[in-house]
Amino acid sequence: MTHRASLPRRAVAELVGTAGLLMVVIGSGIQAAGLSRDTGVALVANSLASAVGLGLIITLFGPLSGAHLNPVVTLTSWWARRRGGDGLAGREALVYTAAQTAGAIGGAVLAEVMFGHAPGAFSTQVRGGSHLLLGEVVATAGLVLVIQGLERIGRAKLIPAAVAAYIACAIWFTSSGSFANPAGTIGRAFSDSFTGIAPQSLPGFVAAQLVGGALGLALAALLYGGTGRGAGHGAGRRIGRRIGRGRERTAVEPRPISTADHTSATSPTYETAS
Repeated sequence: MTHRASLPRRAVAELVGTAGLLMVVIGSGIQAAGLSRDTGVALVANSLASAVGLGLIITLFGPLSGAHLNPVVTLTSWWARRRGGDGLAGREALVYTAAQTAGAIGGAVLAEVMFGHAPGAFSTQVRGGSHLLLGEVVATAGLVLVIQGLERIGRAKLIPAAVAAYIACAIWFTSSGSFANPAGTIGRAFSDSFTGIAPQSLPGFVAAQLVGGALGLALAALLYGGTGRGAGHGAGRRIGRRIGRGRERTAVEPRPISTADHTSATSPTYETAS
């Protein structure tokens, strides 16, 4: 994305996008559980709907706010800026996080109301145990690594599809079901449904997600280097310019070398921790 949109407009995009995500996750969970008593079938339906919905929401809101939809992604973006890369300032990160959390709660309540449930009821589904917390660390680390890795190799356009595919997989291969989103986790506490989480389970899950985010960011730096969007592009362009200058010096008939860069930092991309 570009940062041309005003902060209030970006905040609204994050609020609406996160609300939409929670409606998809919780609504599809309620629908699936109501249509089938087979937990496996319900989980297939829920994971498929969640993945497709997430990909669509990122595609729609990415050009406005970057479609973080997740405080972990926002915090990694803030950290990248502190390290000299592209990202959000501290005030922007706070506004994004507040908007995401409010949107998650609003989306969860709206999903409950759509299915005729009384709003405001907290989940009774306790999710405890160190194995579930480990699952959240792994799920969140993988999510951040996917986003950061694609950004740093200059393939940010693949992020909507890649993140959707990753979440669809992680719902199945992690013990926790891959919440991987502090705002979304808080929102799910307001739904006593198939996808809910009891309030007493929130601290452990959110802490595990923050640890996973830090781990994913560290892995991205170790594997790909750099701190910001297109970190690999900077080195590539420098090498290209050196080669170009060498050819210009040795050619019999020097020709002008184009300096156009079609992957500049102003082109719309999915903004991340990036």
